[in-house]
Amino acid sequence: MKTSAEILGLPVISITEGRELGMSKTLLIDAKNGAVAAITIEDDDWYRGVKLIPYDSVIAVGADAITITNSENILTLEDAVDFENLLDENVRIIGTKAITKAGTIQGSVSEIYIGDNGKIMQCEISDPQGNFLDNISAEQISIFGKQVTVIDSGSVAAVPAMPEMPAAEAPAPAIEAAPSFEAAPEPAADFTPEIAPEPTAEPEMSSAEPMPDVPTETVAEPAAEPPTPEPAPEASPDDAAEKAAAKATEDRHRRFLLNKKASRRITTDTGVVIVEAGGDITEEVLQKAKLANKIIELSMNVQ
Repeated sequence: MKTSAEILGLPVISITEGRELGMSKTLLIDAKNGAVAAITIEDDDWYRGVKLIPYDSVIAVGADAITITNSENILTLEDAVDFENLLDENVRIIGTKAITKAGTIQGSVSEIYIGDNGKIMQCEISDPQGNFLDNISAEQISIFGKQVTVIDSGSVAAVPAMPEMPAAEAPAPAIEAAPSFEAAPEPAADFTPEIAPEPTAEPEMSSAEPMPDVPTETVAEPAAEPPTPEPAPEASPDDAAEKAAAKATEDRHRRFLLNKKASRRITTDTGVVIVEAGGDITEEVLQKAKLANKIIELSMNVQ
């Protein structure tokens, strides 16, 4: 899955023409089907009107660019007849209030998560201060509206109000019990104090005799316990979804490039030839390009 922030602002690259066609600007939402219908772009001729790419014409949304086959995939406003109603509706989703069917506002939509096929998979809900509250799935959403997004009741945990603390009562002073006095015992009649004997002087040791060495015992330090290995973190569902999306993108690139011919020589950063100009793009060539991080360069130089 990709967030809208990961899609917008990326350069749009034609992999058959090897040139940049513009920058992704906004997402055109198909509210009825809960999907992204197209991506609008901004290029050097932006003043001539809106241009857009149907989402099903997008090959991949990568970390650094959006790839399409060629510039013919870009539609002008005159050609985008099927998208006129969506342009008029201009549904954004992000920024709308998230409200339940019972009429309780749960927060606002701060982000959307988009699947590889353009379907909206999740919406992120935040409070008025921008603090994250929850992610809700598309199955929990009834309507994507222009001002509000209607969700099932109880989908998002409402932020509880702080309860009023009752005034603390002063504790009652503790009553101390009066001290009891006991009579001192009378001394025995025949008590005679004993006189301690005077201490006798210890014999002085001759300075000529050395003091005997007293052996000292060495206390063995306890062996340090080996550190307890920490359990490996379990993969989260989001990580698994991202891996699946990346695998689908890689498979799409591979199918597109396989059995085509390279329009020029592609080499690694150290000068090792991956494929010669006019050479067939095979599985071995794709593997070499992947290891050398040259897949995008190879995609932009095929016949």
